[in-house]
Amino acid sequence: MVEIFPLSAAIGVEVRGVDLAKPLDDASFASIRAAWEQNGIALFRDQRLDEMAQVNFGSRFGPLGKAVNDHDPEKGGGHPAVLYVSNVRVDGKVTGILPDGEMFFHSDTCYMERPAMASMLYAMEIPSRGGNTLYANGFRSYETLSDEMKAFLKGKRALNVYDYEGNPTHRAESLPPDVKQFAHPILRRHTPTGRTALYVNRLMTWSILGLSSDQSRETLSVLFDHQEKPEFVYEHVWRAGDLMLWDNRSCLHARTDFASNERRRLRRVTVLGEKPYE
Repeated sequence: MVEIFPLSAAIGVEVRGVDLAKPLDDASFASIRAAWEQNGIALFRDQRLDEMAQVNFGSRFGPLGKAVNDHDPEKGGGHPAVLYVSNVRVDGKVTGILPDGEMFFHSDTCYMERPAMASMLYAMEIPSRGGNTLYANGFRSYETLSDEMKAFLKGKRALNVYDYEGNPTHRAESLPPDVKQFAHPILRRHTPTGRTALYVNRLMTWSILGLSSDQSRETLSVLFDHQEKPEFVYEHVWRAGDLMLWDNRSCLHARTDFASNERRRLRRVTVLGEKPYE
């Protein structure tokens, strides 16, 4: 029987009593989806999932996105929606993306016209310390803004960018002309709940359209610091067998540093989303 419990005071639920390697009945799935949409992230402990089991569960939420790298070089083959976040090296070559170090807060693929709705990360190998994932509640960061700031941000859009070839884990100092980019509303309506989330992030939000560079930079700095306050954030310490599902429409995530000589290997799929609106 599916049981759902609060994960933290800041954000999220933990789902128990479910084996995601097996088919999930419609009623159980509906209760999981509703709890996840209301709470931003959902944790499933002690799972044993191969690629297709993870793909099948992810597909219940909607069409999956195609991964940047479409196979695991350690095993060959693989589903085109599967991506490995890994620092494991074979013959000196990294077998996944984002292999090492800290990563700033961000929302997956916010630099695209239709960003990912959801991301699902499954832990396979975890270092002894670090490599934790932080999740920040975008609903609460919006709802706790001053009325003056809400009014100021209403109708404004921010340019989100991503430099694959530069430094994909830290905010860039400058951008190449062909960098991937798209402008989205800063105040994003969350379709399933009707709530509003603050939709900017330190890693990928470059500027606020219509403001001077100084005013844009100062406003974004205030927003970044606000949305990363400890009371809005849950830090997840991974265990092998964890599967975490997060809603990119309503929360941000970041990664803490870890020793580069310890293996860290996780498997990710993403669910395609709609064009954001205010």
